[in-house]
Amino acid sequence: MPVASFTTFVGNHSVYAIFGLMAAAAVVPAASELVMIYGGALASGALAAHVHLFGHELRTPAWAYVTVAVTGLLGNTLGAAIGWAVGAVGGRPLVLRYQRVLHVDEAKLDRTERWLDTRGSAFVLVGFALPVLRSFVAIPAGIAKMDFPRFLPAAVLGCTAFCFGLAGGGWALGTGYHRLQHDLRYLEIAVVVGVLLAAAYWVLRRRRSTRLAPRAEDPLR
Repeated sequence: MPVASFTTFVGNHSVYAIFGLMAAAAVVPAASELVMIYGGALASGALAAHVHLFGHELRTPAWAYVTVAVTGLLGNTLGAAIGWAVGAVGGRPLVLRYQRVLHVDEAKLDRTERWLDTRGSAFVLVGFALPVLRSFVAIPAGIAKMDFPRFLPAAVLGCTAFCFGLAGGGWALGTGYHRLQHDLRYLEIAVVVGVLLAAAYWVLRRRRSTRLAPRAEDPLR
């Protein structure tokens, strides 16, 4: 969906669009960064559209901001719980069957499961707080059988940082919200590069340990 379509959808349907898009963004890339930044800009009152809740326009910018951020948090948390359940019940075969829809492949699942095995809650928290990576956390956590009582609080904390942070940025910039969206692309690139470097480091360590294992087993060699 083009950028203009996302902003028009949020502008026309306010918090309901934010809730739905953020729920989807927990399991598939659904422009969650743009949704929260634009939602924050709407809350500031600087744009033609405004934030509406249950048919009433929220005229106080501070309350509008809190409403946008909490709505994004609730939608994102619901999507994260659903994603975890999909991974836990359907497992890897179900995810790989719909990998084109979910934008997930076997290599991404392998990397995410390795990080979950070693870092668990910290990975979930940081994953949901970052762009790009946040859509590839919930389902692998379910596949890895991460305990739900351990998964959910970490997901909520990460989603809270993301939703309140980006909505706050959009709220502060108002009509200049697109500048934050543009600058965020550099963070997205940094996240992707960091993930690739971490994966390369893990592969190198794995190969090195594999080569050293036979020597440790045979001290005379």
